[in-house]
Amino acid sequence: MLKNLQIENIATIERLSVDFSEGLNVLTGETGAGKSVLVDSINAVTGEKTSRDLIRTGEGSACVTALFADISEEVRTKLSESGIPCEEDGTLLIQRRLYRDGKNACRINGMTVTVGMLRAIASALINIHGQRDNQQLLDPSRHLSFVDDYAGDEGLKAEYSAEYEKLCSIKSKLRSLMTDEAQKAREADLLSYQINELENADIRIGEKKELDKKKSILENSQKLKNALSSALASLLGEDDRAGAAGLISAAAGYVGGVTGAAHGLEPVFDSLNSAYDTVNEIAVVIDDVLGQLDGIGGDINEIEERLDVLYKLSKKYGETEEEMLDFLDSARVSLDGITHAEEQKEKLEKEYSEVLCRAEKKAAELSSVRRKAAASLCTAIENELRFLDMPRVRFITEIKEVPLCENGTDEIQFLISANPGEEPKPLGKTASGGELSRVMLAVKNVLVGSDGVGTLIFDEIDTGVSGSAAGKIAVKLASVSLRTQVLCITHLSRIAAFADEHIFLSKSVENGKTFTRAEILPPDKRAAELARITFGVDFTPVQLSSGEQMIDEANTAKAELLKEKSKK
Repeated sequence: MLKNLQIENIATIERLSVDFSEGLNVLTGETGAGKSVLVDSINAVTGEKTSRDLIRTGEGSACVTALFADISEEVRTKLSESGIPCEEDGTLLIQRRLYRDGKNACRINGMTVTVGMLRAIASALINIHGQRDNQQLLDPSRHLSFVDDYAGDEGLKAEYSAEYEKLCSIKSKLRSLMTDEAQKAREADLLSYQINELENADIRIGEKKELDKKKSILENSQKLKNALSSALASLLGEDDRAGAAGLISAAAGYVGGVTGAAHGLEPVFDSLNSAYDTVNEIAVVIDDVLGQLDGIGGDINEIEERLDVLYKLSKKYGETEEEMLDFLDSARVSLDGITHAEEQKEKLEKEYSEVLCRAEKKAAELSSVRRKAAASLCTAIENELRFLDMPRVRFITEIKEVPLCENGTDEIQFLISANPGEEPKPLGKTASGGELSRVMLAVKNVLVGSDGVGTLIFDEIDTGVSGSAAGKIAVKLASVSLRTQVLCITHLSRIAAFADEHIFLSKSVENGKTFTRAEILPPDKRAAELARITFGVDFTPVQLSSGEQMIDEANTAKAELLKEKSKK
């Protein structure tokens, strides 16, 4: 459940920290006090798409931090799969910072994550219901998911989806084989030409590098020979002149003959002998290289022709020898596929029939589960709606069989008749705004707990509702809050009276800027807020007492709900 929400620089909120409790948390306040900003902030911290316009005027960034407690096993699993550490005390800290340039910085338990990862994990923490959800309720394509949630058929759906994905993959392969014969012939001719060209080239990995090196050596071998021969002559001498080795040897002889005559000549003698050895070693290396150059053979024109062949092939089949050989292997496979297309087609058609049979069987099982669940779901929703002041309602699920698709063979749509004598019709054609709010609340109440979400947020669930229906909605919200945490933004005192924690939002203007504040109302202030909601700011003592009475009646009703829960 959501324990604490901290907001910085979001719209009218400069800095705000709100604590939430278990059960029913109600948020009230005058229009524009910041209730919708609170919901926008929760949307932001749960990874929903946000606008930079949310950032408070004059600020470069905004930040929302949410602390959750008692996270579910589903959330723990998602965290583990994402490599995010779980706290031993079962808490989870989410933070999202928004910048004016559109960038985001998201963290979960201190670890940086993407917005997508944040959204995936937060979807198992919070479910926000607002007017947009009422519109989604009008979309028949969403109704099947409601039935599946109620049926708890995730395992069966996963099994069907696996078979359906295989089916689509085989169908795609078959489609690629079903090209016309002329196209196949053209492809086969091109592949044969490419294969022959590459095979005749007899490409060898590393050949181009070797040829480049050999070409370079051939181009420079004479220059190398001349330079090294001159160097060798300078070191060892020639017929008409002495080399460095001979000169150093002579110098060593002169110095060696007089080492005893002067102090310090022994090191000089040793150095000359060492230099003589070094010069001879260098001469050996140079002579060895000259020997290698003498052994170099090959026609530079032939080398250039071979390099030209490899260059032209690289432009068509890949820059490196590895890429060209990979292309050759791929071309052989493709040609073999065309050559043996009929054989492959028969194999794929047989496999397709087998997978289709399994997929149809899973789809039939899924459909059977859905039909049973839909009947039970409709009964449960009707019971909820009758309690919510729709006593004559008929709520049915229309299930049509459709060709095999990603959802199976079912197309589901909810139909409703709110009044006697009317045939059930699609929700969008007959339900009013107030009825839609009650239908959604009924659906949420029936499905609560099936998705494992620990916090439900209702943003103005009371839209279009008044009178006794508002009182029934309040009771239903209180009932839901016995099983999961509920946050409810409302303008109705009857709903606010049922709060386990009542949070009052207010705004003020200071130095030309608007500031939103939140206050958890103590019992003595709650009645005054209910009177303000009902009668306005100038309420009378009698009207204040009506607020106290509403709280007393709500407490009595909640006590009855607790008794009923304990009996189950």
